[in-house]
Amino acid sequence: MAGKEAGLVHIHEIYIKAPIGAVWDAITSPEWNGRYGYRGVSHYELRPGGKFRCIANEQMRGFGLPEVIVDGEVEEVSVPNKLVQTYRFLFNEDHVKEGFSRITFELVDTGQGFCRLTVTHDTTGMPMMTGATTSKFSTDGGGGWNWILSDIKSLLETGKTMS
Repeated sequence: MAGKEAGLVHIHEIYIKAPIGAVWDAITSPEWNGRYGYRGVSHYELRPGGKFRCIANEQMRGFGLPEVIVDGEVEEVSVPNKLVQTYRFLFNEDHVKEGFSRITFELVDTGQGFCRLTVTHDTTGMPMMTGATTSKFSTDGGGGWNWILSDIKSLLETGKTMS
């Protein structure tokens, strides 16, 4: 997995030994997306203008986080190849004021039994979002996109997550 930074547009690319449809479902389906990473369950209305919401799990709620921890809007969707959405943390007032970032998921079937997943996250002018999504793993939490993408890869390739 490589992470490159061009200004405040972060590009992460990973190869996953799974069919493109399985990777797409792991990102967009609440039956899958609550099983890896931070374990919040994401709900998408997969159409331009559709809502995006991520619901806090029980552990997150125990830390005092609101029920809906992230919101946004679907801007573009082409199943199973591309999803563009806005994304805003709702953890507290400062995060809400920071506004919406933009995430693009691009999936390519390599034709060789694995899928290339590229995540582009534009966090220009958003220092809190940048810090949260580019952090390194720690036992106190965190790890950003590197953690999330490593965990989705583990789940799809082995049936088990990293934690």
